[in-house]
Amino acid sequence: MSVARELPPATFTPGLRPEDPLAAYWLRQVSLRLRREIAWRWHAQGGSPPPSAGPLLPDPRDRLLDALDRGRYLDEQRRFFTEDPTGRYLSDEIAAPPPVALAGAAPRGSLRWVAEALDLSPVARFALALALYVSWDSAAGAVIAACSGDPAAERPTLALIQRLWDDPREVLEIADPAHPLFTRGLLQRGEARGLGIGWEQAIWAPQPVTRRLLAPELGPPPALAPIAEPPPPGSETRGLAALADELSGPPAALRVIPVLAPPRLGASVAAAACAAAGRRLLAYLGPAEHLALPGHLDGLAAAAWLDDADLLVDAGALPVALEGGRRLPLSSLPLRLFLVADDRRDLTWLSGHITGPALEVLPPPYGARLDAWRRGLGPRFAALEEAASVAAHRYRLDAGAIAAIADRLGARPEAPSAADLEAACAGASPQGRLDASGLAERIEPRFGLADLVLPDKQSAQIGEVRRAVAALPRAYGAWGLGRALGEPGISALFAGPPGTGKTMAAECLAADLELPIYRVDLSQVVSKYIGETEKNLREVFAAAEARDLVLFFDEADAIFGKRTEVRDAHDRYANLEVAYLLARMERAQGLMILATNRKEDLDPAFLRRLRFIVDFPMPGPDERRRIWERVIPPAIERQGLDLNFLARRFELSGGTIRAAALAACLQSAAEGGPPALRMEHLVLALWRELDKLGRALSPAIFGPFAGVIADAEQGARGEEAGR
Repeated sequence: MSVARELPPATFTPGLRPEDPLAAYWLRQVSLRLRREIAWRWHAQGGSPPPSAGPLLPDPRDRLLDALDRGRYLDEQRRFFTEDPTGRYLSDEIAAPPPVALAGAAPRGSLRWVAEALDLSPVARFALALALYVSWDSAAGAVIAACSGDPAAERPTLALIQRLWDDPREVLEIADPAHPLFTRGLLQRGEARGLGIGWEQAIWAPQPVTRRLLAPELGPPPALAPIAEPPPPGSETRGLAALADELSGPPAALRVIPVLAPPRLGASVAAAACAAAGRRLLAYLGPAEHLALPGHLDGLAAAAWLDDADLLVDAGALPVALEGGRRLPLSSLPLRLFLVADDRRDLTWLSGHITGPALEVLPPPYGARLDAWRRGLGPRFAALEEAASVAAHRYRLDAGAIAAIADRLGARPEAPSAADLEAACAGASPQGRLDASGLAERIEPRFGLADLVLPDKQSAQIGEVRRAVAALPRAYGAWGLGRALGEPGISALFAGPPGTGKTMAAECLAADLELPIYRVDLSQVVSKYIGETEKNLREVFAAAEARDLVLFFDEADAIFGKRTEVRDAHDRYANLEVAYLLARMERAQGLMILATNRKEDLDPAFLRRLRFIVDFPMPGPDERRRIWERVIPPAIERQGLDLNFLARRFELSGGTIRAAALAACLQSAAEGGPPALRMEHLVLALWRELDKLGRALSPAIFGPFAGVIADAEQGARGEEAGR
């Protein structure tokens, strides 16, 4: 009885027939050979075709017995293929020749092109078609499982290919992992066990490859798209000439092209460079976590190669490899991979022998940034010229980011103000990297310059620092100093005993200049491991380069100390840290403030590079009087307070005065009643602060208020005796 009509169809699910005649032929070969295998299994098991609603085959038999039966009944199988009506019908269909050679060259990326380019043998073409068949037709998995004798095995294996192919010996050709089907990413296989042939390893075609080979009319996978956006005007690049030479010929294997730029800008610049060389560039736009899926990156890379295109990926989206660094596509794939990163450190793991010339997008200088604002704001630039000039200096955004901000501001119904421009730039600035790194802590300023009490000389110096930072946009812009000097910022040293106002002055400057201030956490920056300190400092300075801000190094002598004579490796690397800091100080932008109470311990080379050095002395009587007046809030009743006496009698720093005033206010508040301070509160609080500082004094130094100390001591002794 012939069962040919009862077998799975020899064609495909409606609507899935590929347009490529060669692809259709080989997929039909797969279907016919699968049908013949099922027919033989029915015959060998003495069964008959099941009802249409039943399973394809009886329950799977023991695999060992199945293998033994195949050897035992080999001759009978051959007779079935030639004498049984069903077997003969299917064998005749299988023997049908492939379509005649088509005129003209095979279209790039078609199955015919792959077969010719890789010189694939018939068994290799069949293996590729079998893997494509499973990825192409949703009904194929059940057929594969039935032919494999395992309901869970819905992907083909080498063992199944050997079972389906007429000459099993020829399958050894594709058992080699170095076969072009695998090295070009057209086929992927499961994990190997040992060094032998993995006959039971699953083999499959990545979905992007299936889409490109069988449905080229659908275009690239949705996750891959060409870059349509041109580079913004004024974009300056380095490495274009070397890249043009690189793109002049096809690569023999994987070549990685680093692109140092923000992702969006780097993609448009790389696409323009490829277009100038007559190359297409496809960018990966899908979720980063998808690239970590097994084989997905290789499938996308293979699809780009089939499409004769280069591939661009954000370096941070690549999955992390076990040995460190990032996972790259197959090294044997003749493909150029453009890796975009806005920080060189994100690409240090790359191997030199596969890395091509880097394409670097240079940060636009002040003049180019101002021109970008002029183009973006259009007619509104005249009203915002001063604000745009400040923004061009303060925020080192690329032309694309400036254009995007200008578009958002222009879409508003009302005319944008200078505050709107400032807020938009602050939102676009990537200072979050500094917040998230843990290497620096953002400080919210508590004081303004009006709260700062200093001698006239130091007060004038602080004013000079403020005016110098505020004048940077005008000096680097209208005066042209930016082109001559490279837009360095302002660096200052605040030196003096503890509590003399160094940190307060830094906060006051930040508040007056409306700049964020970050205190560098030296406990996180300084590392005992060689090279880690420089790495952490590089992170701090790189984040600060994105926009103007105040970098505050407290206890700066811990890291800006003097270089020493080299006696061992630790001395040598400590000196390297100092050398690195010296180089970065030359290029530091914004305002960098070093604070120390050990000025003599700083390396003289740092002092030469500082624009301002402000020595904070202990305050004199007049300054101490003003500090006492300012640290006591105006809402507190202060009748009877002799602040002149305290200022003249006690040589204290501003920090100590502030601590004593706080303690006195807390003591008074604990007693209840309206907000008021009495002299005894201040005297007792000051006595405790002096004792805490180790300055043992006789109560007599408090003059007419010595009795307050005596009463407090007597009360303390009484409480002790009562306990």
